[in-house]
Amino acid sequence: MHPLVAREITFEYGRSDRTVLDSWSADFPAGSMTGITGPSGTGKSTLLYLLGLMLKPTTGQVSVDGVPVTHLHDAGRARLRADTFGFVFQDAALDATRTVLDNVTEVALYRGQKRADLAGRARELLERFGVDVPAHRKPGQVSGGQAQRIALCRALLSEPSIILADEPTGNLDPATSRMVVHALRDRAAAGATVIVVTHDPAVAEACDLEMRLG
Repeated sequence: MHPLVAREITFEYGRSDRTVLDSWSADFPAGSMTGITGPSGTGKSTLLYLLGLMLKPTTGQVSVDGVPVTHLHDAGRARLRADTFGFVFQDAALDATRTVLDNVTEVALYRGQKRADLAGRARELLERFGVDVPAHRKPGQVSGGQAQRIALCRALLSEPSIILADEPTGNLDPATSRMVVHALRDRAAAGATVIVVTHDPAVAEACDLEMRLG
């Protein structure tokens, strides 16, 4: 069984009737890393938000572990995201009001866990990925590369079975980019389904599969 499946997905933006995706289908196997590529404006990020249950398709269905989930109400979708998905965004999307450690462990809030129970693993991940800033520091006091590593730690903390990454290396130096790609590949090797939207040919080449839009 494929953990994540899209069937006949169509998405239109509001009243503009602008169709971004039209009857798009794909299966994403466990233990693999899939690259979503294509020109700007072809719907790559939109597709990732649909797969991650942050948007609902106009028509079609997304299934997780064989269960259709498009019909779920907001609370059910949020719970499924917390339990099953890890997200890495290009801008890191850190909360500037919280410490580095709290940003990594915030997933605990949505999973009904105590932050303290995950603090040890969070610190291990920060060390593994070379986040050499104090854990009590705020995100506004770290570099862009460090912020992206913090976001990666957050995504990996709960060892999610599905990871969605939107241009995760877009603003990074080559060394940090390689670190991010290796981490995503390691998660796929551990059995997760990893999907990466990218314009970077090197990242696409590191994927097991490539799906091109447009």
